[in-house]
Amino acid sequence: MASSVTKKCLSPLAFLSRRFSAPEFISQCCYHKKVVDHYENPRNVGSLDKNSKKVGTGLVGAPACGDVMKLQIEVDDEGKIVDARFKTFGCGSAIASSSLATEWVKGKSVDEALMIKNTDIAKELSLPPVKLHCSMLAEDAIKAALADYRLKQDGEQQEAVRASR
Repeated sequence: MASSVTKKCLSPLAFLSRRFSAPEFISQCCYHKKVVDHYENPRNVGSLDKNSKKVGTGLVGAPACGDVMKLQIEVDDEGKIVDARFKTFGCGSAIASSSLATEWVKGKSVDEALMIKNTDIAKELSLPPVKLHCSMLAEDAIKAALADYRLKQDGEQQEAVRASR
């Protein structure tokens, strides 16, 4: 009995049919369950109005692997991030890093969001060393979005000064 089960499970056809009928089995073997969760159920996918003075947009890419990440934040009048959205072209780890980053920045001040480090993202998602560039990309996207937001605020203040003269 055991040998017939073993032969059935180890036959190439059984393996191929198992692989094609259950791709989630393969992905769960290779990635941590948190990565799979964020990949299969990404949070905060979409875009915000890039022309709004309350929205900062960060667009970063990694030429080595082809991942591209756009992360946007919306900041209220008190300096708190009230919304975040992302669009990522890349592997499961890049999408998971983006998704987690949007969750983490919401509710934080601009200064608090700057404290999010790629090592924290990588640790939370249990990323292997070969995928650390994905968490670095997420940190860079946060910084780029915050820099864009601050640039818009500085431009608005300069316009107000010019108008008062």
